[in-house]
Amino acid sequence: MGRKKSAAGTSAQVASLAGVSQSTVSMILNHKSNVSFSKETIEKVETAARKLNYVLPQKRVRSRKKGERLLVVFCPNLTNPYYVMLLQGIESRAREQGFGLFVCNTQRDLKMEERYLRMVRSLKPQGVIYTCNPGSGFLGAVERLSREIPIAIINNQNEKMKVDAVELDNAKLGRIMARHLLKLGHHQVAYIAPPLTLRQKQRSKRVEGFLAEYEKAGWKEGVTVKAAKEEADRKMPDIDSEYQIGYQLTKELLAEKEKVTAIVGLNDMIAFGILDALYEAKIKVPQEVSVMGCDNTLFARMSKVDLTTIEHFVVFKGRDACDIIMKKMESHYRETSQPEPISTYHVEYEPRLIVRGTTANAYTGKKNKH
Repeated sequence: MGRKKSAAGTSAQVASLAGVSQSTVSMILNHKSNVSFSKETIEKVETAARKLNYVLPQKRVRSRKKGERLLVVFCPNLTNPYYVMLLQGIESRAREQGFGLFVCNTQRDLKMEERYLRMVRSLKPQGVIYTCNPGSGFLGAVERLSREIPIAIINNQNEKMKVDAVELDNAKLGRIMARHLLKLGHHQVAYIAPPLTLRQKQRSKRVEGFLAEYEKAGWKEGVTVKAAKEEADRKMPDIDSEYQIGYQLTKELLAEKEKVTAIVGLNDMIAFGILDALYEAKIKVPQEVSVMGCDNTLFARMSKVDLTTIEHFVVFKGRDACDIIMKKMESHYRETSQPEPISTYHVEYEPRLIVRGTTANAYTGKKNKH
């Protein structure tokens, strides 16, 4: 008859046998990097743990069979329907797989983002999703974290990181918008945007793509770019912050008596503000001024709005980011003696122009109210 396997010991028994405290046992066996012990103490603890068949509780959880089922999602803004749509896609796929979400709303505040990054490990998530590029000062930290926890970023394609990504070529979105307006004969246009700062490169890329297409057609001098001041990003965003940017900057544009036949909003929320400012000034859309947005949010599709915009499949991107996490988890936690393959996922959708009722051929009438 074979020998019975002895019962596993406890951390208290390991501490007693090694002649140290339970906290010392925990720190040594968990390989804490912020503390140090003598080689002799480490050997005593490890020898005692082997003798008592002690197994760390964390290692039982590591199998991830029925334990915690959590994804952490970093989001810069919950007032723009774009990010709500991304979260909808992430949540729908996560729920199908039995995961919960912990949403970190950074409000584009670097200190808030840093605080949440420090919290991630204590939350013990099975994956992390960034719905935008990490702050430039945190790129290295996010890459290091990705070696411990599966991470997917829904990012601007021009930011090169060694992390799985669902990518968006913002310059391409700008080019598509420009081509549509040029085709309609719009040579005097305005582009309205939030602050175009180094921290928000994706915004600048969208504007750059638009300008590049107008330059190619020989009409770059006909483009007026109006961007909000940088302080707008430092304020706590209100539910109508981006709408107000579109509304206020359009009013400024009209007061400056700029002669434009089309106004573009960097996103749909800004375009809604543009529309209201034009309606208030009794300027007909699209007969006198055409308006475009980007993101194809729910409100853009409503019949009273009927906004021409760009569809780049936001909800699908959220689902894809979640799928990438699931694939990474499968290999990350698989028990195998074979070496784990190193793979980086990059997914990108081809954006599509959605023409509705706010764009038409450029106004050529002699009467010009603006």
